Amino acid sequence: MSTEASSPQHTSIVRTKPLMTMRQILIMNLGFFGIQYSFGMQQTAVNPVYEFLGANPHELPILNLAGPITGLLIQPLIGALSDRTWSPRWGRRKPFILIGAIGCSICLFLFPFVTAVWMAVLLLWLLDASNNTAMEPYRAFIADKLPPSQLGKGFLAQSFFTGLGITLANLSLFVFQKFIEGSTHAGIPYWVVGSFMLGAVCSIGSVLISILRTPEIPPSAEELAALRSKKGGFGPAIAEIGEAIRDMPVELRKLALVYFFQWYGLVIYWQFIALTIAQNMFPPTDQGKEEAVAWTGLVNGWYNIVTFCVAFGLVAFARKRGAKLVHCACLLLAAVGLAIVPFLTNQYLIFIPMVGFGIAWASIMGVPYIMAVRMVPSTRLGVYMGIINMMIVIPMLIQSVTFGWIYTHLLGDNPGNAILFSAAFLAIAALLMLWLKEPRAVRDVDDVGAMPMGGH
Repeated sequence: MSTEASSPQHTSIVRTKPLMTMRQILIMNLGFFGIQYSFGMQQTAVNPVYEFLGANPHELPILNLAGPITGLLIQPLIGALSDRTWSPRWGRRKPFILIGAIGCSICLFLFPFVTAVWMAVLLLWLLDASNNTAMEPYRAFIADKLPPSQLGKGFLAQSFFTGLGITLANLSLFVFQKFIEGSTHAGIPYWVVGSFMLGAVCSIGSVLISILRTPEIPPSAEELAALRSKKGGFGPAIAEIGEAIRDMPVELRKLALVYFFQWYGLVIYWQFIALTIAQNMFPPTDQGKEEAVAWTGLVNGWYNIVTFCVAFGLVAFARKRGAKLVHCACLLLAAVGLAIVPFLTNQYLIFIPMVGFGIAWASIMGVPYIMAVRMVPSTRLGVYMGIINMMIVIPMLIQSVTFGWIYTHLLGDNPGNAILFSAAFLAIAALLMLWLKEPRAVRDVDDVGAMPMGGH
């Protein structure tokens, strides 16, 4: 083992970690399928559920505060706690991943039975807290397991399963609408209920396969001694978050600015794409609204199909051209695609510009992490993965409290204008990527060209 000091107390440890086969990498990342199914339901189904329960469109940003606030509080805290955890029986990251997955399954099962907006909001808070509990320890788990030469493949395997999980969530909404009729007393269609039930099964099932089939790497004697020397509990974990923020590398701070525009724009898309499709492509009736929701599921499913088709191709591009330029180009593709969408009236043509959004989503879920793990010491991966999530959720929080006013007073309550606003923010994020200096890739002792596709 060799170490490269990043501060007097924290080091990046470059281990001789064994190369994993492609099959092992895929199994390790399978849990993202279930977690992202849950996220797909949040993207596509939660806002329509609010509307079925009587909420107004300008209230949607405020009603979605659960995501940014729980992510802001929970992910860095869970990340810091997982950095300080080791159990010979349960491991370091796995207990948090499992608890989060169980919470997701329970909330997905209960969500379609709500009868009032306040109940849906409360359950969304619990669902998002569960998602956040699982997500950052899972990303740190990937970084813990893989040697530097395979990190790109590992994080873009996340993109693959992210696309697959959200695709199934959205396609289930479209398919179930064709075969399931009726609705609950609160007005939520039974086909929406069916999609949530499927998500409850996928969430816990895929995570269980991943964590039962993938052992964690035990800490070395030195790491274990360092872990035991640290005080446990929430207080020291919170102090660790503050210390890590103060020590944050300059390039990671620049990435935070990119993330502000990137995620502010993405949330606008998820909140207003269904309304844009309903306004431009379907009749203004209750039946038209339901058809627009189902079509939005198909559109979101389509861009996620693109995501899992291109995810591994981005590995080669990132290695050849650099992660910075790849992410910049992908964000520009999304911006161009979204700029076209509000001017379409044919529901089938929307799939063409959404190809660019799907390519960008593959990059968003993987490429920045390739750079980020090179910027921070390996002994603080959990807390910094949580801080990176703070860089995601703070823009979401700001969007939730500011965009309602922007939508009404500057955009004329027009959902198409909201999508154009989203496109502009993604374009700004793309240009800001050029400001970053991409960190040097760390080479481990293994042959970096050996990317096994099967078992040894």
